[in-house]
Amino acid sequence: MEKIRARLNIGSKAEPVKLRKRKSQLYSKEDTCPLDNGVLGVSVFTVAFRLINCFLVQTSFVPDEYWQSLEWTAGIRGFSYPLFFGAIYKILHFFTYDAVQLLVWLPRVVQALLAALADIKLYCLIQSLEHSDVAKWTYLCQLSSWFTWYCCTRTLTNTMETTLTTLALYYYPLPGSKTHNSTKYLILVALAVIVRPTALIVWLPLLVYHFWQEDNKLKLITHHCLPIGALTLGISTLIDCMFYGKWTLVQYNFLMFNVFHNVAEFYGSHPWHWYFTQGFVVVIGPHLPFFLYGCTLASKRYRIMLITVVWTLMVYSCLAHKEFRFIYPVLPFCMVFCGIALVNLRTWRRPAACALLVSNLVPALYTGLLHQRGTLDVMGHLQTLCDDSDPSTPPLPEVLFLMPCHSTPFYSHIHCPMKMRFLECPPDLTGDKSYVDEAERFFADPHHWLRTSFPYKSMLPTHLVFFDVLEKEISAFLDGSRFMRSTEIFHTHVPEGRVGKSILVYQRH
Repeated sequence: MEKIRARLNIGSKAEPVKLRKRKSQLYSKEDTCPLDNGVLGVSVFTVAFRLINCFLVQTSFVPDEYWQSLEWTAGIRGFSYPLFFGAIYKILHFFTYDAVQLLVWLPRVVQALLAALADIKLYCLIQSLEHSDVAKWTYLCQLSSWFTWYCCTRTLTNTMETTLTTLALYYYPLPGSKTHNSTKYLILVALAVIVRPTALIVWLPLLVYHFWQEDNKLKLITHHCLPIGALTLGISTLIDCMFYGKWTLVQYNFLMFNVFHNVAEFYGSHPWHWYFTQGFVVVIGPHLPFFLYGCTLASKRYRIMLITVVWTLMVYSCLAHKEFRFIYPVLPFCMVFCGIALVNLRTWRRPAACALLVSNLVPALYTGLLHQRGTLDVMGHLQTLCDDSDPSTPPLPEVLFLMPCHSTPFYSHIHCPMKMRFLECPPDLTGDKSYVDEAERFFADPHHWLRTSFPYKSMLPTHLVFFDVLEKEISAFLDGSRFMRSTEIFHTHVPEGRVGKSILVYQRH
């Protein structure tokens, strides 16, 4: 009997069975894409693509891409984002490479590299969730988006917000995700909120969903949310206090200024439905039918992403001041649904993809190379005045911009001590209903403003810069003050209001 028991292992402790660890990607917990799946090639191509993208966008979009970053004027958004570009300037200055072209283009190159990283992470995320075809077509949709091409290399806070949001999405715990990491994604979300507090609008439904699904909710709050939030907010506040010279909470000021007091309405307003009828349609562009089709096909794991898109559009619709760039951060979410749609088209997949590429290529190249390029070209022209002038021989060039305020960049694109001035338009924070800013006073009666501002000829600047729509109205002043046209620079094919087709530079003789 003992021999039989020994042979059957009866009464003895069984040894644990050792299973061979599988190396299949399906069971991998790695948070990076394996290079043998073509990600190395995708990465190299993406970086090259975004660098080309950077140098083929030679137009201006909105003043904030200069005045809240390169011009080192923080305003209500604080110094955290301008400090990023200020560090680049300091490095260039230290190595005596602070030429104006490097100062203009290097921040954009850095932004292009960050955009490329976000593109790669979006590809890797979908590759970890779906089969490779979905990842490839999502990647194609992301790279072919005309609005992404137009915005992703600009020095806008919205661009950095979108980049950080896409990177955070890679680490977000979507159902079935193998790349999730609560610490990493919450750090990226916190940085996005520091750069632009409205990033919280996009992330609120995602954060609530994560909290709802999390088993250990107390640990999530005490070990992740509170420490990360407190650390990033503390560092940001410390930086702002150092530069402002007093204790200030920029995020609170931002919300009070833009949301509760609605001072942003000073810069224009749109009806509540604008994002649904115009804004979102323009931003997503030719991808719209693919997005709508993809919404009907996507699995439940992407439901929270669709909820985030709709939620963001609804919240921004409640604010009077609306812009296309405000909803840019949800565009990568939409590309996932577009990729799913293309995969399911099967026989029509390639013709549809070709149509998508062509229909996006036209607006991408037009808006990147032609539309609203004059405000940058004129700064290049004015920069030559620095090279031609001799500081020891007066008079030094003095430029007055008679344009809607902040129409052009400023010293970031000149990089010399030439005296320049533009019409100011600070919003009224006192509640004075009779308040009229300088730009409005000028455009109400340009000739009168010029006469009263420059009663003596000796006070006149050497150069005037303005849109061609103003030329006829101030022609008498130009002739009487001996100003003659020196340059005409193309700006746009679609002049509107105070913005003309061309920018004129007049020089005093």
